[in-house]
Amino acid sequence: MTGAAGGPELTEQAGAGEPDAFVRLWTPHRMAYIKGEGKPAGTSECPFCRAPALSDEDGLVLARGERVYAVLNLYPYNSGHLMVVPYRHVADYTELTAGECGELAAFTQRAMATVRAVSGAQGFNIGMNQGSVAGAGIAAHLHQHVVPRWGGDTNFMPVVGHTKVLPQLLADTRALLAEAWPAPVG
Repeated sequence: MTGAAGGPELTEQAGAGEPDAFVRLWTPHRMAYIKGEGKPAGTSECPFCRAPALSDEDGLVLARGERVYAVLNLYPYNSGHLMVVPYRHVADYTELTAGECGELAAFTQRAMATVRAVSGAQGFNIGMNQGSVAGAGIAAHLHQHVVPRWGGDTNFMPVVGHTKVLPQLLADTRALLAEAWPAPVG
């Protein structure tokens, strides 16, 4: 249904509580995610523990360091969305050693430089979700997201259409970023 301005019609929805001015976008498919269905329970099931044992191409690994590695996100928010992950299976940022923290920071800097060089990213969202209640999809293994951003990269498709438009296959993105990844300094 559409209203006079072409947008959704504001109607009372049975069982939705008190009528108000909000339009509700129902996403029942997210309930499986909220309940934790299909999430790894232990290190043998952890995709961040498995990825380094695979070839770079099969694991979507961009670069490997001594203590951390960079890997593409299987479910990216934008093209080039990658994560910096410690090899060690730890859940909380406070559990990292000083060496792991340092290399994680250096890899984040290299990730930003690489994505900018390859795709002209205009900005980044960088962060970690600590714990499942904070939104961590895989809370048992720490990982830092590096999400490239461009002006106008968010539109109605993911919000209304539950569709993310990505102009490049993950394997092609991995090849471009891995090739451009700068060597460690020093």
